Amino acid sequence: MFDTLSDRLSATFKSLRGKGRLTEQDIDSAAREIRIALLEADVALPVVRAFISRVKERAVGVEVSKALNPSQQFIKIVNDELVAILGGETRRLRFAKTAPTVIMLAGLQGAGKTTLAGKLGLWLKGQGHSPLLVACDLQRPNAVNQLSVVADRAGVAFYGPQPGNGVGDPVQVAKDSIEYARSKVYDVVIVDTAGRLGIDQELMQQAADIRDAVSPDEILFVVDAMIGQDAVNTAEAFRDGVGFDGVVLSKLDGDARGGAALSIAHVTGKQIMFASNGEKLDDFDAFHPDRMASRILGMGDILSLIEKAEQTFSQEEAAKMASKLASKKGQEFTLDDFLAQMEQVRKMGSISKLLGMLPGMAQMKEQINNIDEREVDRVGAIIKSMTPAERQDPTIINGSRRARIAKGSGVEVSAVKGLIERFFEARKMMSRMAQGGGMPGMPGIPGMGGGPGRQKKQIKQAKGKRKSGNPMKRKAEEQAAQAKREQAQAGGAFGLPAAGQGPGDFELPDEFKKFMG
Repeated sequence: MFDTLSDRLSATFKSLRGKGRLTEQDIDSAAREIRIALLEADVALPVVRAFISRVKERAVGVEVSKALNPSQQFIKIVNDELVAILGGETRRLRFAKTAPTVIMLAGLQGAGKTTLAGKLGLWLKGQGHSPLLVACDLQRPNAVNQLSVVADRAGVAFYGPQPGNGVGDPVQVAKDSIEYARSKVYDVVIVDTAGRLGIDQELMQQAADIRDAVSPDEILFVVDAMIGQDAVNTAEAFRDGVGFDGVVLSKLDGDARGGAALSIAHVTGKQIMFASNGEKLDDFDAFHPDRMASRILGMGDILSLIEKAEQTFSQEEAAKMASKLASKKGQEFTLDDFLAQMEQVRKMGSISKLLGMLPGMAQMKEQINNIDEREVDRVGAIIKSMTPAERQDPTIINGSRRARIAKGSGVEVSAVKGLIERFFEARKMMSRMAQGGGMPGMPGIPGMGGGPGRQKKQIKQAKGKRKSGNPMKRKAEEQAAQAKREQAQAGGAFGLPAAGQGPGDFELPDEFKKFMG
């Protein structure tokens, strides 16, 4: 959603990098570009004005002029102000002192409230709660049945005594659900209310009546992040008519300009608490303004990536895999383990989304978007077409076995051969890393083994190498050695572009090319 905005901001910051001093003209020019970028992203005009005013006020002051690196300090100011308009600190759910905690969902029709109720229920279940979804949308056709299906998929309880489709009293259902939750010992009640088209006074009153009947601990206003400025206007009207405590953004994975997300917290004074960024029930998480600002500015989101990994991988399993890779040059690590690891990564979500969370990946956006997510399924099919013996020891796979595996998995024989070769390369690389050798082509890290030992060996060999007594010959040898060192330093870390290289010159290291096929 924020790709265009990220690209514009990155281009603006690129023009500032390398400058030892930023003039007032440089700051004005950068502020103008940022203003255009925000307006193109459909951010509300009052928000843009306040944002630019704060950035310029801080940038022309002592903060930038006295900084050791003025361009980095300017980027930090933009980041800080972006975090501020997104709501500042992360806002957590307030839970009632005495269960159940009541959470009421409200918003426009089509904003995705019913699906979001299931996502929130699943998220709360993962946090150790026992939620109950309550169907109070008795207007929309089949809404009650939809919530029942969503609750079943999320594995949470459902309460819907009325059939809906215009039949039943939603206020009474909401009242009864609290007693039902107490009797069944559910500690969170999520009330799904009817959506409204624009500002519908009748349904607005119904929402106010439900609020008065159940006294919710949190009223969450669900906003479709793709509808632009109208979302801000509706949020203001709902805040004045019924009131709400926090905002939930749905459809954050869309390709709209996303200005509503940047505007709504600043305009309404209510923070964004959750964000839904996909169609699956687990594509949902707490909203962190600092992490979102970091993503928009192309700095990645390592904390969210770590959290996803912690939720998916168990410490025990990770230790087991590490020990397999560290022993006997990684020969205990089998194709079964390889498949298990790939499936674990797949559980974390889309591979392109995960790569997008890494810092510095903005310049590889095109390559990341072209990643074929189905490759994991193809690899799984090939490995599952092998016998247990073949998975344990792939070296026994000869030509006839490859043909059988290819036929069983529906791929070409060359694909089977390529996978086995990639597996051996990957195992070798991961085994080296597990033993402290570092990445191939990278210097050893002190304290991690491998690196320092090799350096000592090289120094020892160098001592025994005598220099030529001929001054002209010695000078030629020194020049050749210097040229070799410069060539070695030309590439950036992890194969990323070095200074002076553009994104178009970027190529993945050979080890990764082999691994990705």
